[in-house]
Amino acid sequence: MDYSPEQIESSLHEIGCSMERTESGYLVTVPSWRPDLRAKEDLTEEIARIDGYENIPATLPVAPAGRGSNPEPGLEHGYTPEQAGKRRALNALAAAGLTEVFAYPFVSAEANNLWSAPWVSTPENPVTEVPSIRLENPISSAEGWMRRSLLPGLVEVLKRNLSRGFKNLAIFESGHVFIPGEKLGSDSIPPLGVRPSDEVLADLNAGIPKQPSFVAGLFSGAEHEVMPGAAPRPYDWRDALDAVRLVADAVSAPITVRNGAHSAFHPGRVAEVLDANGERIGFAGELHPKLLQELNLPERTCAFELDFSALFAHRVEVHQAVSVLTYPAATQDVALLVDRDVPAFEVERVLREGAGELLEDIRVFDDYRGTGIDESKKSLAFALRFRAPDRTLTADEASAAREAAVAGGGWGRGGLLGRGSCGGCC
Repeated sequence: MDYSPEQIESSLHEIGCSMERTESGYLVTVPSWRPDLRAKEDLTEEIARIDGYENIPATLPVAPAGRGSNPEPGLEHGYTPEQAGKRRALNALAAAGLTEVFAYPFVSAEANNLWSAPWVSTPENPVTEVPSIRLENPISSAEGWMRRSLLPGLVEVLKRNLSRGFKNLAIFESGHVFIPGEKLGSDSIPPLGVRPSDEVLADLNAGIPKQPSFVAGLFSGAEHEVMPGAAPRPYDWRDALDAVRLVADAVSAPITVRNGAHSAFHPGRVAEVLDANGERIGFAGELHPKLLQELNLPERTCAFELDFSALFAHRVEVHQAVSVLTYPAATQDVALLVDRDVPAFEVERVLREGAGELLEDIRVFDDYRGTGIDESKKSLAFALRFRAPDRTLTADEASAAREAAVAGGGWGRGGLLGRGSCGGCC
């Protein structure tokens, strides 16, 4: 807002100021009855007040484009790579039929212990009380802690919707969790008016809790409502696992899934998610039946939770296109007798490593436990697909590659329950 010299002088004279012009502006002497006028900003406010605040035009500031840190190609300017990756992941979940919700970040100490204990404890050294951030002035004494997991808030949202008559729900949330480090807070608060030293700032930053970004979801009920000619399919642990893979694919981050253990999940229907370094970054599966009874939730309610920040840190930044091979593939099936506690993904990993460069794809298609097999064993059947870029593989070459895969795991001929070719196990 620009004011003319006449407006400035008239306004200041009106409140009793005496003034004279100088080369740089005005020298103003304020009256004794206005001790509140101590700086030029005070005089500026008086001029605006007397002339009328309503005369000042209201203009919304416009953020300049391209101010974000390294915006990814093809996306709106202003997003950091992690923000852009999260945007893709959340859009993928919404496109898959899930509904995004928001919950309060305040939870009880019991909720933090239940949902986040596996992040800091091990079966050998269990932790019954998880370190958490306590609020100085909580809204409710029952929820006076900052969340370490998104699932407590999602459970409350689910219960509220169920109480209002919604039966089939698939919801998700993204947000920060608060994990205290070795140090919390600072012993001294720097004085105002001066810039703190680098040492003081480092001490303050060291006391701030870690705040990674998480993504979590809940599934309850069935995939769709009852309709003629189509029976509704109930949600199960596979939906939770598919949501995890959807998030990982959206940011091009490799993950590994294996059997896991979590106090809030069903003992036999929970998987832990590992990043590229083999570190655990999440869980997916069916919630524990006793917990469902305590929370008054429907049977077979499923959930997933991912440390999105850790997942995104191992994304593949440069995508290498794979050549489209025109020669036909050769399929070999193999069934292995292994101990029951051996995870299928471990057997698959060993087979993949031993098969060599000709292996194009491998998948498990059967897990047999029953008549003819010792109770401590199980038969895992895998379909291996081999292909060469420059020729059609012979049956002998495909069989040799299969034998190499089996030999790589230390399984001898006695370990094989069946050998087959393209027709399947025999």
